[in-house]
Formats: sequence, C-alpha cells, structure tokens
Amino acid sequence: MEKVRFAFADGNGEDDFFVLEETKIGGNTYILVTDSEEDDAQCLILREEKKQGQGENVYEIVEDETELLAVSKVFEELLEDVSIEM
Repeated sequence: MEKVRFAFADGNGEDDFFVLEETKIGGNTYILVTDSEEDDAQCLILREEKKQGQGENVYEIVEDETELLAVSKVFEELLEDVSIEM
C-alpha cells in the first residue's frame, strides 16, 4: 500500500495516508485513503480538484452524501474485501 503525505490547504500541517484505490467517475478522479493499515481503520474519499497554476495535485474530502454513497459503492466493488460504512 502506497503511503502519501498530504498538506492541508490552509498551510497548517500535513498528514500521512495510505492510498487504497483510485478511480475515475464522470471525469472526476477519486482516491480512497486510510490513516492505518489495520482492518477497522478510518477512511476518506477524496476528489481531485483541478486548480490552475498549481504544480501539485489538490484533493478535497467528498462531503456530499449522494456523491459519497455512489463513489463508496464503486470502491467496494473494486476492492471486493472492503466494506465502507458511513
């Protein structure tokens, strides 16, 4: 599992996450990340945001319930042995 360091948009720190899976849906790129390699870890679904003039990828947490539910179902199908609870 790849570990990636994310910097907070407000410039107040960084955090490391493990990338479980990546997918594209409707022209948007989503990644499923977790804070631990343990079985019952917390996970987040992040959407890549297209920002002009930035050299690094920018991701935002998916908060819209409809979008979150749809994308989580795709990740569950891709990973087969993963169950995402909201």
